[in-house]
Amino acid sequence: MRYIRKTARYGGKKYEAYGKTELEAMTKLAEKLAAAKRGEELVSGSMTVDAWYREWKATYKDPKGLTAKSLGMYDEKYRGYIKPAIGNLKLKDVKDVYLQKLLNSQAGKSASHVKKLRMVLQELFRRARQSRLIPYDPAEMLELPVVSEGKRRSITEAERAAILAVAPQHRAGLWVLTMLYTGMRPGETATLVWADVDFDRNEIHVHTAWESGSGRIKGPKTAAGVRDIPIHADLRWRLLEARGEPFAPVFPTGSGGRQNENSLRRMWTGFKRELDIYMGAELYRNKIVRSVVAEDLTPYCLRHTFCTDLQRAGVAINVAKELMGHSDIQTTANIYTHRDSDTLHSSMALLDGSGGKGGGTGEGVECKSVAR
Repeated sequence: MRYIRKTARYGGKKYEAYGKTELEAMTKLAEKLAAAKRGEELVSGSMTVDAWYREWKATYKDPKGLTAKSLGMYDEKYRGYIKPAIGNLKLKDVKDVYLQKLLNSQAGKSASHVKKLRMVLQELFRRARQSRLIPYDPAEMLELPVVSEGKRRSITEAERAAILAVAPQHRAGLWVLTMLYTGMRPGETATLVWADVDFDRNEIHVHTAWESGSGRIKGPKTAAGVRDIPIHADLRWRLLEARGEPFAPVFPTGSGGRQNENSLRRMWTGFKRELDIYMGAELYRNKIVRSVVAEDLTPYCLRHTFCTDLQRAGVAINVAKELMGHSDIQTTANIYTHRDSDTLHSSMALLDGSGGKGGGTGEGVECKSVAR
């Protein structure tokens, strides 16, 4: 994308601003001129944190081609938390203790939120230090307070049984089972077309996804997301029955178009409602008045389940990494090392040679002394 550049002079100094539109560039330029007229030196430690944030974002973030969602995250963290606390301070007057107190005030909130807040602070002040606007970086050693670690989970056996029972009768059933049997991300399923389902090689080729927050089609979340997933036997015949034209969506909307973030959310909500009813929810005039399905049951639980199913089946972690499309094997390991009673017992059976028999007493195991 080409950016529009606007310039102006004030007090013998040249100012410039960039924007995606002429109005955006002119607005940013007007803000810089107004700051200059207020006596703020735009690029110095004497400027306010608020002025530096605007300058930093316009210079180092806006031109990078980040998604609207990513850019919005910076504004949300700055305007909601950083600006009220230190926005009016001069950049050079900010101390590390101010920033640590700001982070400490978020104790108990989600780990994702607090980590993103710290990231914005660190990026903001690291650049100020690298630009020699401040003598030291007050955000460099920030420590996270106690946070709430929200973890995705696998589905329970009761949930699995209910999903397998409801799926054949629900319009979202094939979509749900595809996530369960392939571990695909919802955004990856939204862009899947029948040409990507290779029945001859018995593989699903994953190479696109929609971009969260914009709906644009792009590559998967990471380069590792481009992958071929063998088709599960219980999924193959279902896909064959639903097979459409090569470039038609595998999971179309009611009008036959491609799914988006909102339509996928509605589809999941509809499926979860039927699942709730199947599992025993209480109805009154066709409205659920007592739900029994877990609130934290999301499409990503199906992806997580696929990974834990790989572990239970004895699939090597490096192979699971490729099937999941993880760029970092540690991400896979975080799931593979998840506590699972059956896996722990079967692993111990391999270690003690009992094969799971004899209560781990060592029956049938020959012990030999080894000289050391």
